[in-house]
Amino acid sequence: MKRLENRYVKSSKLSEPQFRLFAKLFAADLTATQIAAVSGLNRNTVNRLARLLRERMAAWCAAQRPLLGIVEADESYFGPRRVKGLAGRGAGRKTIVFGIFERGGIVYCEIVPDVSKASLQQVIRGRVAPETLINTDRWRSYNGLVELGYGHKRIDHGRSEFARGAVHINGIEAFWGYAKTRLARFRGLSRATFHLHLKECEFRYNNRGRNLTRLLLKLCRDNPLS
Repeated sequence: MKRLENRYVKSSKLSEPQFRLFAKLFAADLTATQIAAVSGLNRNTVNRLARLLRERMAAWCAAQRPLLGIVEADESYFGPRRVKGLAGRGAGRKTIVFGIFERGGIVYCEIVPDVSKASLQQVIRGRVAPETLINTDRWRSYNGLVELGYGHKRIDHGRSEFARGAVHINGIEAFWGYAKTRLARFRGLSRATFHLHLKECEFRYNNRGRNLTRLLLKLCRDNPLS
């Protein structure tokens, strides 16, 4: 009898039931070790499938519409603890991530080389619709957003101000907390794989409340892993 093709993975020895089980365990956020133990799949196979699935998740994130309405923008720093003797935003060997949160909607995050005005506003112009109201802190790189056609409200963390009515960045800060807590269990990620793990956090956060297993299987049917 001819073996049926796997609709989710090209040229794979895996059966569809095996892959559906893998997707279910991955969606449940089990570790690679746990997935291998439960599914009976080789650990190297689990790692390869997880990487390919993260690539699909990253592509899904990149294809989302521009953010609009009221958004919050902020930078955060991921990686080893701050090196003693170094000061400033992101001092040390940390990876700088810039994030934008749409209230009532989705979050978008991107690794940036620095927190300069050019770097942050390039991301904003590429991912935020014109005339959107942007909430930020008072970091100087956010100067000039009004001239670019955005509304702009600021809070002053330097004066222990965290909210002034509807002006705050609590939403994006909540995402930072979620992402850092989730990534901490990997006990250190290489720079080569950090981007995909970050995008997995974004994907999971943006699809919270949905059936992730079904969504992941649909992504793979539409664009099979290879």
